[in-house]
Amino acid sequence: MPNVLICDDERSICEMLDITLRREGYKVETVNSGEVAKRKLDSALYDVVITDIKMPNIDGIEVLRHAHKVTPDSAVILITAVDDYEAAVEAVKAGGASDYIRKSPAMVDEIKLAIRRSLEKVSLSRQNFALKRDAATRNSLDNIIGVSTAMEHLKNTIRTVASTQSTVLIYGESGTGKELVARAVHSCSPRASDPFVSINCGAFPETLLESELFGYVKGAFTGANQNKRGLFEVADRGTIFLDEIGEMDLSMQVKLLRVLQERCVRPVGGTDEVAIDVRVIAATNRDLERQVAENSFREDLYYRLNVIPILVPPLRERREDVPLLVNHFVKKYAKSAGRNISQVSSDSLAQLSSYEWPGNVRQLENTIERAVALETGEVLNIQLPMERARAKAAAAGVGVDAVSVPSGAVLPDGMDMEKYVADIERSLLKSALKQADGVQTRAADVLKISYRSFRHLMKKYEL
Repeated sequence: MPNVLICDDERSICEMLDITLRREGYKVETVNSGEVAKRKLDSALYDVVITDIKMPNIDGIEVLRHAHKVTPDSAVILITAVDDYEAAVEAVKAGGASDYIRKSPAMVDEIKLAIRRSLEKVSLSRQNFALKRDAATRNSLDNIIGVSTAMEHLKNTIRTVASTQSTVLIYGESGTGKELVARAVHSCSPRASDPFVSINCGAFPETLLESELFGYVKGAFTGANQNKRGLFEVADRGTIFLDEIGEMDLSMQVKLLRVLQERCVRPVGGTDEVAIDVRVIAATNRDLERQVAENSFREDLYYRLNVIPILVPPLRERREDVPLLVNHFVKKYAKSAGRNISQVSSDSLAQLSSYEWPGNVRQLENTIERAVALETGEVLNIQLPMERARAKAAAAGVGVDAVSVPSGAVLPDGMDMEKYVADIERSLLKSALKQADGVQTRAADVLKISYRSFRHLMKKYEL
């Protein structure tokens, strides 16, 4: 339901437009001065602002400038009389106003038409922004690579649930491609032409996450110099993907639960609620049932999210897909690196297919990218992560495994144990960060340590 703010010092015009536009299905607020209009714009988000130009003290042009400053994507329609007609035309030409309506017997019908035009323009602008942002990453079932039984089952599940409006909760280990599955659900759904908006819940502290999801109004906190729409509003009529939902703290879970129940959001610092039509897809690599039992995740929110569960299998459970994935990543990175690689050596392919891949597809992709960058010939030879670690230890003059020291191993004289352990820890932190695409909470999960411990080690090694 679009929000409309009407500002006119003639109360009869405000009352007439209020009644008319409410019948059209709009949420309407009216004010009788420019001062009050500016305060309203500072405290709430409006899709359309209708203001008379000629008013005492603060006129409509100043209201227009203020709206453009604090809510740049709001449409502003000017109501003009004969003596301020030229000012309205100039405001439209300058790009500040969306339209102007002359006061006449036909004014109401013209305003209804102008609102529809303005909302269509705003909608197209938001869609174009979303499409440009996601053009390189929008995915469908064709981008989910795999012919294994597990992957065919996953694709069939996506086809089945995509046509529904139900909330989806995607489970899977880190690096299995949960966002790829979420995008496929969106791309196969009736919402495919509308925005797909993704956010990692573990990458933001609570206060910042709230403003990212729900938006904020000017003055809500230090640095809030204008109104900003949250991602739920940006995703209106489309899909929002809440990755790493298990990282969300309890107080934020309460706010999200209310949004899912009421289907409306309230911007930080605002007083008015905004209705939304958004499909929610969440994902986690954690055991939410265990978190519910441990009181670290709300049971009511869990049931709200877990309407349709989808499990993404780890790579070790679909080894027959490894050659396909290798071929895909080799083509991708050989082209971008300018390498003329015609094939992967049979020994490398056999090792890749038998490896456990604890970091799943993301780890495989990083391994292929690294190998392609280092390859100078036409046949790609790939060294597995564990073999690289052993080679590095050997080059350092340490005749031990990079992960454990065998009982009875002969150590070199003068070995600096603290330095050796520090080197391993630093290397593990860097590898986990790369595997987690720089997301520290996810990297901590890869290493199976707490986020606090991870931050301590990052600070210790100045990473």
